[in-house]
Amino acid sequence: MRVKQHTIKKQVTVSGVGLHTGVISNMTFLPAPPNHGYKFQRIDIEGLPTIDADVDNVVDVSRGTTLEQSGARVFTVEHVLAALVGLEIDNILIQLDGPEPPIMDGSSIQFIEILESAGFEEQNALRRFFEVPESITYRDASREVEMAALPLDDYRVTVMVDYNSPVLGSQHASITDISQFRTEIASCRTFCFLHELEMLYNQNLIKGGDLNNAIVVVDRVVEEKELEHLAKMFNKQKVEVRKEGILNNVELRYKNEPARHKLLDVVGDLALVGRPIKAQILAARPGHAANVAFAKKLKRAMEKAGPSHIPHYDPKLPPVMDIAQISNILPHRYPFQLLDKIIYLDETVVAGVKNVTINEPFFMGHFPANPVMPGVLQVEAMAQTGGILVLSTVDDPENYWTYFLGIENCKFRKMVVPGDTLVFKCELLAPIRRGIAKMKGEAYVGNTLVCEAVMTASIVRKES
Repeated sequence: MRVKQHTIKKQVTVSGVGLHTGVISNMTFLPAPPNHGYKFQRIDIEGLPTIDADVDNVVDVSRGTTLEQSGARVFTVEHVLAALVGLEIDNILIQLDGPEPPIMDGSSIQFIEILESAGFEEQNALRRFFEVPESITYRDASREVEMAALPLDDYRVTVMVDYNSPVLGSQHASITDISQFRTEIASCRTFCFLHELEMLYNQNLIKGGDLNNAIVVVDRVVEEKELEHLAKMFNKQKVEVRKEGILNNVELRYKNEPARHKLLDVVGDLALVGRPIKAQILAARPGHAANVAFAKKLKRAMEKAGPSHIPHYDPKLPPVMDIAQISNILPHRYPFQLLDKIIYLDETVVAGVKNVTINEPFFMGHFPANPVMPGVLQVEAMAQTGGILVLSTVDDPENYWTYFLGIENCKFRKMVVPGDTLVFKCELLAPIRRGIAKMKGEAYVGNTLVCEAVMTASIVRKES
């Protein structure tokens, strides 16, 4: 799995009809900054409302997953989200001039192809995985649905479906690595049973349904009169079916294409958790209602693990900047080089790491019998972190100095002692003007805020 966050290099657009609304829309994928996540934007509605791809925004799961926020809805999002997860894209804005993404051929493959044509861009931020800490399960006895997430340092998905159908029977599908999604899952199309068609049609759904974008499974003998009615429903001159099989005798792309599409839906719906997942996902007879209910359980577990605004530090992952790269930008040296790593960097936010050990030179004279890191050095380390952010705005940072101009509202909330790992976060409070930067700095040990301050600094070009 990719370590750093990714977006696309340029905007790309696809067009087509929505499966359930029947409305033709244009859908444009646009690059987005780190930690943006997946967002939809209805550009056909006044105010251009944005809808976060968040499981708490799900308002309907009848034959698809529908999101609503700020009075705007977007229908049937799961195939688009599955494509993004399958390509390990983290940040993207999806603009729509209609209520529903195009259904295309009923799978995710055409979304994947258009995104690949845009190219991918690595960003200066580590991916913040949700690593499932213990088994999380969901069960709906009435529908014989069972889902589970088991701890794993990877993302694997296994799906079983059993429709008691002579055509489909019991089917399984699985991927052992998310990189397999593109070749093994993405082209698998949505499907339904013949007996469901009339119900869906009467419920004002599948207005954009067509035999080119959905597989219709026929598990009983169909009279000629019913075939004529189906032809009229799909605006076809004629439809055919074998005694048992697929309407219009469409060939399956895989023998277990329905199970593979259910896996696609699971991947798309679980994207609504909000972060890339590391877990073994097992799903028996899943559907959108179960997927969304399970995603809510996963999100609650994720929230319990820690607040999302605190920078996440995983020592197993490579940093955005290591000590050598930091040394090339900051002029500080021993004993005042207080920053070990940069783990996040964008236009307005930076996060850095300082490992505090008993061998710090200041412990020799600062409470040697009771080693506590001096508060002024916590602020200095936080300022060095902010210095990386400020200097990243110029093309030749090695030719600039950064100087403190002021510190406001500084508070020390908890002692920092040997063995602690300090994680700093600095965020610009306003754009840098005339070389003056003002930022809010915070320092954490784990999920505990230990120090905070508002800092003002000046960047000055070195004299020749």
